[in-house]
Amino acid sequence: MTDDFDLHGVVGIRLVNASAGDAAKVERQLGPLRAPLHRDPDITIRFVDSATDKPISYAGLEDGGFNDDGFFVLRGKGGVQAKARIPFDRIGHGLEIICERAMPAVPHLLAIINLTALTKGVLPLHATAFTSDSTGVLVTGWAKGGKTESLLACMAEGAHYVGDEWIYLTDDGLMLGLPEPIRLWAWHLQQMSHLLASRPLGDRLRLGTWRRVATLATKAADMSWPGAGLMRKGAPIITRQAYLQVPPAELFGHAAIDLRGNVDAVVLVLNHDSPQIVVEEVDEAEISGRMAASLVDERADFLAHYHQFRYAFPEMANYVVDTASEVERQLLGARLDKRPGVKVLHPYPCDISALGRTVLSAALDAGRRQ
Repeated sequence: MTDDFDLHGVVGIRLVNASAGDAAKVERQLGPLRAPLHRDPDITIRFVDSATDKPISYAGLEDGGFNDDGFFVLRGKGGVQAKARIPFDRIGHGLEIICERAMPAVPHLLAIINLTALTKGVLPLHATAFTSDSTGVLVTGWAKGGKTESLLACMAEGAHYVGDEWIYLTDDGLMLGLPEPIRLWAWHLQQMSHLLASRPLGDRLRLGTWRRVATLATKAADMSWPGAGLMRKGAPIITRQAYLQVPPAELFGHAAIDLRGNVDAVVLVLNHDSPQIVVEEVDEAEISGRMAASLVDERADFLAHYHQFRYAFPEMANYVVDTASEVERQLLGARLDKRPGVKVLHPYPCDISALGRTVLSAALDAGRRQ
């Protein structure tokens, strides 16, 4: 029994022996991209109850391990103890992952997809993208830089969704998006109450509960009492649970979902310690240079396991992984340096509507100046 996912014809993923729950896990990671593949898959994910019955030696204590069957990631999202066998040397060359059903998500799936896309000459970029009045806007920057906030504001003004989190840039100037769920934080929903009002009662109740717990934890952490030190460490973790993950079609409506557009303008968003939102010009190669560093950082967790794999099997390496940063720098320069660009600096958290208006106005102005 198989189930296929197709990322715009660039990367094909095939699930083997997947239950409905297994397929739903992958869909939560990628969005509703199920489509039959009429070619060999680039990535096969085989779901099993147990990935190995042999003793495992650790490369990272209860984090990564290996035996004669291969290298295993030993923990899933949320610290769940389960195994996935990932032959890192096969990434980009017909990879098969063996994933236990107990895994809450396929480990490193997006990182593996992104590296596979690189082998096809397609550049994955940590970014958000939308079209407004036929102008395609790519918004990029470091994590928590304001990308999703820009998208939410511009969608509220009638823009069309291309993607959030990961955007794939082709050599003919297209940007391709994933319809993966968007993470909405409590402060997003406080400012954009129409989004919260549209959610089912269960979502609203869950968010309200987490917000109340986070408030109590923060107050307790500020007190002087035995255990307050532990609470100070735990309060930020509890606060980070106050969010909802919502598919873009549920947020914006199916008619507003395009998943592709042209790159007409590029905006680099950055946080700063001023209360003002500021627009500045960018030097040529500034955006591509900054994002080359960001892309390396986005792979940090993946690379930790890749280095464990190299420790486990010193004779094995992967040219795609080892040269990814160099390939990204080349593609970033080719795809972004000649595009109209601008940067927007803002406080965080910010006024979402004001940031969106500024980002869109700056992008349109940059396009007209080109």
